[in-house]
Parts: sequence; C-alpha cells; structure tokens
Amino acid sequence: MRENDSRIPVTIVTGYLGAGKTTFLNHLLKNTDEKVAVIVNEFGDIGIDDQLLEKTEEEIIEINSGCICCNVRKDLIDTLSMLAISKKEKVIEFDRVVIETTGLADPAPVVQTFLMDKEMIEDFVIDCVCALVDAKHISKHLEQKGEALSQIAFADVILLNKTDLVSNDDLTQLINRLEKVNPTAATYLCTNSQIELDKVLGIYSFDLNEKVEAAPGLLNNDLHYHDDEISSLSIQESRPLDLRKLNLWISFLVQMQGESLYRYKGVLNIEGLKKRFVFQGVHMLFAGEEKSCWGTDPRVSELVFIGKDLNKKELEKQFKKCVAD
Repeated sequence: MRENDSRIPVTIVTGYLGAGKTTFLNHLLKNTDEKVAVIVNEFGDIGIDDQLLEKTEEEIIEINSGCICCNVRKDLIDTLSMLAISKKEKVIEFDRVVIETTGLADPAPVVQTFLMDKEMIEDFVIDCVCALVDAKHISKHLEQKGEALSQIAFADVILLNKTDLVSNDDLTQLINRLEKVNPTAATYLCTNSQIELDKVLGIYSFDLNEKVEAAPGLLNNDLHYHDDEISSLSIQESRPLDLRKLNLWISFLVQMQGESLYRYKGVLNIEGLKKRFVFQGVHMLFAGEEKSCWGTDPRVSELVFIGKDLNKKELEKQFKKCVAD
C-alpha cells in the first residue's frame, strides 16, 4: 500500500477468452501473503471459474449472467460496496480486491466504475490493470479489433502467456505488435500464467491520463455492448457422463467448429471417477484432468461454450449423447 493511502488496492485481471486468467489467479492466490477478496465475472449463466480456483478459503464472489462492463455493472458496484462495508466493520478481513473479468469485457467501463462513483473513489484505488494475452491465438482476435484489442490497449501490465506454443520468430513479431498497440505497458513473457507477483501487485502503475489518451470516452457514462454474433451456452446434466463418448464428441467438435469456439470449459461428473473432471479448451486446443473430489457436493456436470454463431440446440443434443448408458 502506498504511504498515507488507506484505500483498498484493486487489481483488475483481464484478457481474452482462454488467455489464462483463472490459471494466473490460482498462481496469485497460492503465492501471495495478502488476504484477497476475489470477484469473478462470467459471461454465461453458469459459474465455472469459482470451482477452478484452488485456494477456496479466500473470499470468492461470482457475478454471472452478463458482463460487468455493461449489463451487470451495477452488480459490481453493489459487490464492492458490500466488501468495503464488511472490511470496515471487520466482518471480512482482506488486504486486496482482485477482479477477474470475463474474456469479453472491455476494461474501460470496469475502470470507470472506480473513477465515477464517489463511494468507490473513497474506498478503492486501482493498483494495476493486468492483461493476459494468449500468444497462440491472439493474432486472429486482434484482427477483429474488438475486446481483445481494448484489453491490451488499456493494460498497465501485459502477460504474454503460452509462449511455449509459438516459434521465436512469431513471438518477436507479436511483441512488436503489442508494443505498437500499447507502448507504455510493461510486457512479460510467461508460460502457464507463471510470473513473479512483485511485477503485478503493489506497483500502482495505473495512470488515468494515459488511459484517457487510449480511450478518450473513458469518463463518459456510456455502456459497452458486445458483438451479437458472440454468445454463450450453459449446459447442466445430473446423470454421469461416459468419458470415451465425451472425448470422441469434443474431438469431432473442435475439428468441425474449432475456429468459432472461442472458449469452452466444464466441471464434469464422469462415470467411475471419484473426482471432478475439469475440462478446458480454446479453439482447437483442449485438455482435461481429474481435480478435487466431489465430497458431499451434488455430482452435476456443468459445461459452458462461448463462441460465434453457436448452434445451441445441436450442441445440447450432441452433449446429451455423452451420458453414460
């Protein structure tokens, strides 16, 4: 904390779908000495990321069914107000708030929340805006000139992630491209979202003047709207799934529709497994592994797709065929 400033520091973690935000958040929670209150925003109706966070003793609050940069922005303000009051009354002890935005969030309206509301200004100070960038897939997203570009342009710190998946020449070209988009951000290369936390926490690198130059309309109270072609599908299933059928389906799906599947992830109840099967994918890349035991929690599979022109009825129909006999 900066000297003579008692406000609560806020770290905003942004980045396009599948860039590694939740993996970075797990890394942060495992390795910081601070007590952290985490606000997780997801685009779909079902919250998955809270189950993917491994340090469950932290205060984790979900905001679902919309993006905090637009239609559920009031939920963000209400959540922050609750946290500020709880800290003052010593109901909850924490040192920092970390906000993980949905991969479709424009960070400018989120930052605006801390600059336009009197209560937010008095209680919180932005430490930095950290953008995770997927070195493997970011080029195609930048061509669309949407949220991915805004996230990079608005960051104080850029974590260029998954660098092990690209060649050195491609990496050099990408670094040069990022510098043209945002010449003032500190850029660090990483794999699996691993980075020294002193490069991200307690640096107080957020500069309003720089951000207004990057986004001249920042202080206007306009809402942000997403591309109508991008949507989400949330599926729940209480019956156990057949892992072989699931693998065959996903393999077929990514071959046929991988380019339009921006992000897909799930916590699945697999027949014969005592643990949750965590499944994640970005475009053509996907992987799954066993994680924590279900314990007394209901064994319900939850799967979320985010993509362009999703055929929701067909996806639901195909998923149902993965139910174990």
